[in-house]
Amino acid sequence: MIKRKLERYLQILSNIDSDEDKFIWIMDFGKNSVTIPEQHKVKSFEVPGCQSQTWLIPHFVEDDKIYFTADSAALISKGMVCIIADVYSGASAQDIREFDQKEFEKMNLSALLTPGRNNGVHSMLKKIKFYAKEEDSNKVAV
Repeated sequence: MIKRKLERYLQILSNIDSDEDKFIWIMDFGKNSVTIPEQHKVKSFEVPGCQSQTWLIPHFVEDDKIYFTADSAALISKGMVCIIADVYSGASAQDIREFDQKEFEKMNLSALLTPGRNNGVHSMLKKIKFYAKEEDSNKVAV
């Protein structure tokens, strides 16, 4: 399921000709994504290593699935974190742990983002893995 969702975004981006237009599409995706409530914009949900404040919130449900909501102070970061949240939402913790995050390299983000923003994306992916490891304890869930 994770791979299928990621491939959907890869297809969308591959249909966009220029890197500039891809960058704009990601920003528009962030602009059109839901803003999370202020009470969830807390340190425990913040993604360390991002250039702008970015939050990634896990929602653990009884059927062993994790859903994610996300937000950021910058549109490009918000677009990326919302794509990542969508790709992983609905997956089990085990599926998240087992998914090879190198698959995201197919998005060719190094051509679109600054090195600092690329580091932020790696931090977002790392936070997703962290939540998958924490799933059993539900210590950080909303």
